[in-house]
Amino acid sequence: MSHPPRRLIVNTDAKNEADDQFAIVHALLSPTLDVRGIVPAHFGTRRTEHSLEESRAEVDLLLRLLGMSGEVVVADGAPAAIPDERTPRPSAGSALIVEEAMKDEGTLFVAFLGPLTDMASALLEEPAVQDRDVVVVWIGGPPYDGLLPSYHPEFNLANDVAAANVVMDSRVEVWQIPMSVYTLVAVGHEELRRRVAPLGELGDYLVSQLIAFNETHPAVPMEHRSLGDSPAIGVVMNPGGAHWRMRPAPRFTPEGDLAPEDPRRRRIRVCETIDVRWLLEDLFAKLATHAEGSAARA
Repeated sequence: MSHPPRRLIVNTDAKNEADDQFAIVHALLSPTLDVRGIVPAHFGTRRTEHSLEESRAEVDLLLRLLGMSGEVVVADGAPAAIPDERTPRPSAGSALIVEEAMKDEGTLFVAFLGPLTDMASALLEEPAVQDRDVVVVWIGGPPYDGLLPSYHPEFNLANDVAAANVVMDSRVEVWQIPMSVYTLVAVGHEELRRRVAPLGELGDYLVSQLIAFNETHPAVPMEHRSLGDSPAIGVVMNPGGAHWRMRPAPRFTPEGDLAPEDPRRRRIRVCETIDVRWLLEDLFAKLATHAEGSAARA
């Protein structure tokens, strides 16, 4: 008897940078995943006053390029961070999380590629969610154990510190992929040009938008980018492809730093390494298969 695909909701600040796009496509092209919905998310106001709307437009574009328009539920998340740790910011996205969490259909994974706003809102709106079979997979948070961060504050955390604390204070199961892991999923421009760009309109777009984003930072010459959101999809498909450590659930200061560790707090699963070779090769192979199928149907 074959196992059913894993239920998954992808919550994504899709137009924040250039790596969410690869993670979204990877999820939708993976037969072991049953994507119950995509929730476009805000990414603060440092780059735009319309981050939620830009994320939604990017999700719609990716679905069109995949030939999946109208086939996947898209439910907009909150337009901004929650105001405090007691007050939700309800949205269609948080409602979708609650709806799927309350179903008796096996584990629901909710992958957060940006802030935890919509998960915190779901928990505050319906506290029973924290006692359901739900796993929150979060790309975010600074390094542990005194490792030097590559930037500060960590972006996904900084866009809603209160939401992160709500989730960490809850009983919902959390798999965290911190900065020290997600920044190491790097791929070079030349590899992308050779292996992804030729794969139809979708492949060309994925690569061109990534290189164009890098060119917006001329003070830091780059010929690579970390596909840092992809581990959230990879660990749902292949939890054994990562090394984990159980740690006390952190709390974060308003500035985005780790508060002193409290050994009395409940444990969460923290990713320490991931099989990057498998993750990227699986993505590239699925993109190639999709392109071949699209060409055959044309």
